Amino acid sequence: MLMHSRFSADTLLHRVRWGAALALVAFALWAALAPLRYPTRERIFVFPRGAGAVPAEVRLTLGVRDVLLLRNRDAVPHVFGQVLVLPGHVFRLPFERPGDYVLACDVAPGHAVTVRVEDHPDPGWTRLLWRLRVLAEAVRTLPIEGPGD
Repeated sequence: MLMHSRFSADTLLHRVRWGAALALVAFALWAALAPLRYPTRERIFVFPRGAGAVPAEVRLTLGVRDVLLLRNRDAVPHVFGQVLVLPGHVFRLPFERPGDYVLACDVAPGHAVTVRVEDHPDPGWTRLLWRLRVLAEAVRTLPIEGPGD
């Protein structure tokens, strides 16, 4: 009887491992083939209060998130490229072609921000890698804001 219970535990562990492997494969197939959808095509770029740090690089993807939304939460105006963003205002900056755009920014490191605009990722490995990079970037840049921000 003792042998039978061990066999059952080994069988259960084997099934759990296969189930986890199949779930991982199913997720990878979905990530590689499913269409890209976001509720908005805007990527927000915030000038924080007190002219805090802003990123030196922003990534956009054509057809997914290809509009940079500049939002000034500071008490003074800020320059981004050829745009002056007044306090409390927003400005939408659309991009239509892939490439690297270096734009002047008065509060960025080196006073410049690189906007990297990528082509829409094709289904397959390209889309899977794109989703993994976006996920890693989202986790890495989680905003830390208080309730009043």
